[in-house]
Amino acid sequence: MTSPFELSGRVALVTGSSRGIGSAIADGLARGGAAVILNGRDEARLAHALEAARRRIPSATWHASAFDVTDEAAIEDAIARYESGIGPIDILVNNAGMQLRTPLTEISLENWRSVIDTDLTSAFLVGRTVARRMIQRGRGKIINICSVQRTAGAVRKTWPDRPCGSPRPPPISSPGRSSTSTAA
Repeated sequence: MTSPFELSGRVALVTGSSRGIGSAIADGLARGGAAVILNGRDEARLAHALEAARRRIPSATWHASAFDVTDEAAIEDAIARYESGIGPIDILVNNAGMQLRTPLTEISLENWRSVIDTDLTSAFLVGRTVARRMIQRGRGKIINICSVQRTAGAVRKTWPDRPCGSPRPPPISSPGRSSTSTAA
């Protein structure tokens, strides 16, 4: 399958790309010619995702590194390593996210904060770190992915027998749309 866009010579980092939507986004960027850095917290799952990506699109340049997108120091270290070893990150896709499939009344504050940190704070932390470097170079794209699962319709369809589904924080942009930023 050919790509409708040309990204040869570009480096893309996709957070939360060891499976699901993040994996599909990474594949699309790779088909466009970008060197793609896969990211996830689980090293074993990420290694499996890297192997699978190399089988799906063997002509692409793939990298993978596990780091916690909620850990500011780990983010700074990972981005510095990527940029010195692979090249400047031209495209960042903030895709990492999590959810609790638990009724609202059973969610602990600790678990709620984990969702907030993963779904919202991580986009800020990774985005800020990469944007600072993009601004210095005068180029780059940041794409923030959000979920529409928080809508009442999705909750009712998923758990029709529950009065309250599993809450997610409001997305970082309008429901069903990604927000983009350009550093220039």
